[in-house]
Amino acid sequence: MKYEIDNNIATLTFDDGKANVVGVTFLEEINACLDRAEEEQVAAVILRGREGMFSAGFDLKEFEKGVEEGLSMVRQGFELLIRLYSFPLPLVAACTGHGIAMGAFMMMSCDMRIATRGDFKMSLPETRISMDLPPILLELTRSRISRRHMTRVALLSEVYNPEQAIDAGFVDEVVDASELTARSMAVAAELAQLPQQQFAANKLAIRGNSLQVMKDYLANNGRGSPRVSTS
Repeated sequence: MKYEIDNNIATLTFDDGKANVVGVTFLEEINACLDRAEEEQVAAVILRGREGMFSAGFDLKEFEKGVEEGLSMVRQGFELLIRLYSFPLPLVAACTGHGIAMGAFMMMSCDMRIATRGDFKMSLPETRISMDLPPILLELTRSRISRRHMTRVALLSEVYNPEQAIDAGFVDEVVDASELTARSMAVAAELAQLPQQQFAANKLAIRGNSLQVMKDYLANNGRGSPRVSTS
C-alpha cells in the first residue's frame, strides 16, 4: 500500500496487481496508514485503488486456511468499516473501477465517493453467493443506499454501473478516469477547509445510531462472520 502526502492530504493507494482483495496484509497496512495520517495531522485522506479496480472484497483464500483465520479476517474487516465510518478526518474514496462486496462497503464508509466512468461493476453480491448480510453490514447499507434501491442492492444483488450507482447511493459523482485524481484532490481539499473538531463531532452525532448498532454487533458476536452456504 502506498502512502503519499500532497498539500497536507494523504492518499492511500492499494494495488495488489489483481483484485485488491481485503486480506490480513491489506488490513494491517491500511490501519497503519490511517494511524500515520492521524499522527501526522493531515487535513484529509483519500482511499484509492488501482486503475480499473477499487476492490473486489475479502480475500477468499483466507477462508481456505481454516475457520479461525477466516473469522479473524472478517472481524478485522468489520472493525475497519467502523473505523472508516467514524474516522475524525474527511475521507474521500477515489473509486478507480470495480467496487464489489467489501470493496463497496469501504466505499460507503467514506464521506465522499468519486467514481470512474466506464464498464465497471458495483454490487453487494452476498445473496447471489449464498452469504448472510449481518447487522453490521445491513446498518451501513441502510445508512448510504437509497431506500428506493435497498431491495435491489441488498436482497437481489443487482449489479450497478457507475452512473446508476449515484442514484443508488454507492457513490456521489462520476468523472472520466483522466479527471479522477484532480477531482478527488479538489473534493478532499474542500472538505479539509471545514473546522476539524466540528467535522469530527458532527460525523459522530449524525452516524451515532448506526455506529452503535455496528459496534454492538461486534461486541455481541465477536467471533461471528457472514455465514456461507456450502451447498
